[in-house]
Amino acid sequence: MASLNKSNFFKSLISYLPLFFLFFSVLNEFDLNYLKIDNFSFNFVYILVFYWTLRGSEDLGYFSIFIAGIINDVVVGLPIGISSFCYLLICVFTSYIRQITLSPKFINDWFAFIVAILLVNSIQVIILDLIFLIEVDYMRYLINSGFTFIFYPIFYLFFNLINDKISLKPND
Repeated sequence: MASLNKSNFFKSLISYLPLFFLFFSVLNEFDLNYLKIDNFSFNFVYILVFYWTLRGSEDLGYFSIFIAGIINDVVVGLPIGISSFCYLLICVFTSYIRQITLSPKFINDWFAFIVAILLVNSIQVIILDLIFLIEVDYMRYLINSGFTFIFYPIFYLFFNLINDKISLKPND
């Protein structure tokens, strides 16, 4: 009986891991810019939001994604609501992909991911450049999109391991 309780506690603790990763990454602006490597950055939050809204939609709620976007805007210094809007656009895109997909395959998800991040980054650049008149480095956004696309398979495997641990049923 004690092992069953430990198993349930462990499973419930792991189920909050995506939420922890989300808030940890927005509070720390986690995109490896602190390594001071020129022309290298990726958007971990886009990978996280895309995967967990596509595969484990009940583990990461839309409200928590919205709040994480607000926090990200405060940390990064963007106008309030831009990141939330972009994260929720990814959620809308993944919701659509989830509805039209008959049998999920990694390669299809990966190419849908590049479409999603290019669309979201394009909308973000248009909003920042044309509406808020913030000078935007287009090459930085393009490089960031490329590295985010390249790193998706690595995090896909890692998140699959976590998702498998979350979906394990306790032994009766």
